[in-house]
Amino acid sequence: MSNAPVWLFDLDNTLHNASPHIFPHINRSMTAYLERHLSLSRDEANALRMHYWQRYGATLLGLMRHHDTDPHHFLRETHRFDRLHELMVFERALKSLLVRLPGRKIVFSNGPQAYAEAVLDLMGIRRLFDDVVGIEALDLKPKPSMAAYRQILRRYRLNPHRCIMVEDTAANLRTAKQLGMRTVLVGRSSRHPAHVDIKISSIIKLRRATSHLIA
Repeated sequence: MSNAPVWLFDLDNTLHNASPHIFPHINRSMTAYLERHLSLSRDEANALRMHYWQRYGATLLGLMRHHDTDPHHFLRETHRFDRLHELMVFERALKSLLVRLPGRKIVFSNGPQAYAEAVLDLMGIRRLFDDVVGIEALDLKPKPSMAAYRQILRRYRLNPHRCIMVEDTAANLRTAKQLGMRTVLVGRSSRHPAHVDIKISSIIKLRRATSHLIA
């Protein structure tokens, strides 16, 4: 149906819980990368990682701008997981929810493509998405950059007014709202910014919210 919604899903801390194990692993890997390639102590590397993340929204952007870091090498090295399946935390009921959700579904992640695909495969839900978009396909311009969203809209020829963005980061939803998308914030924070249409504590609650989102 031409009027069916298009769901744009963030990955980490939206479709699965990356905070307990995966994010700490990535942060340690990034700090170690900075130690090796910039000849820093662990404390210096960790401080620089945080500084670039806070200033640019992604450590990678700071490294590219100030150190001419190869982004593909950085992403590959910092998202290595020997036993990713042991780090996964997610709701088993998510698969059933996605099957019943009407419309196209696309994963729109700031993470690298291979990592996003691996996570979705382990969750058993990859086939339920029309496509998976990692940061490489966004010209390395992560959310909340307007360029990232415009890239998605052009690539799939989407009408933003038919799109529903589901995210755990409120700042990323602000850009989506500016483009005319409907917005869903996932998380337990009590804050409900004006640019958020629906707030849910868990992705599993999305099914109850669909009637308010689908015109």
